[in-house]
Amino acid sequence: MDTQDGHGGLPANPYHPHAWFVGEPEIGDRCWIGAFCVVDGSGGLVIGSGCNLSAGVQIYTHSTVARCVSEGSRPIERRSTEIGDHVYFGANAVVLMGSSVGHHSVVAAGAVVAEDTVAPPYSLLRGVPAVVIEDGARKFSAH
Repeated sequence: MDTQDGHGGLPANPYHPHAWFVGEPEIGDRCWIGAFCVVDGSGGLVIGSGCNLSAGVQIYTHSTVARCVSEGSRPIERRSTEIGDHVYFGANAVVLMGSSVGHHSVVAAGAVVAEDTVAPPYSLLRGVPAVVIEDGARKFSAH
């Protein structure tokens, strides 16, 4: 792994070589994606600028549940997912399809953002399923 200083002491390589990308997600500038992340763009994924995905973060835009349980008679479901600018994801956080996480938000380690969740800007999301705490992340903002 490249040990040169990239930004604020982080490795210069923003996408860890052990991160897995599916489809063609749109990823903004200055994002950092850690080891063992799954970034699924098969259903449409936009990740804003300046986001940090800690190790093990999984962002999904598809589900194979209906296809599996129906013995293949139903298709894979896909819904677009959107992540705003400057969103931080703690280790092993999961975002399921159809969700939207507003800019300058924090998704806590281990949180599971359920399908079709809409989190406004500056939210703190934590728990399983993740609960949105309005303005919970504003204390970290430079604004």
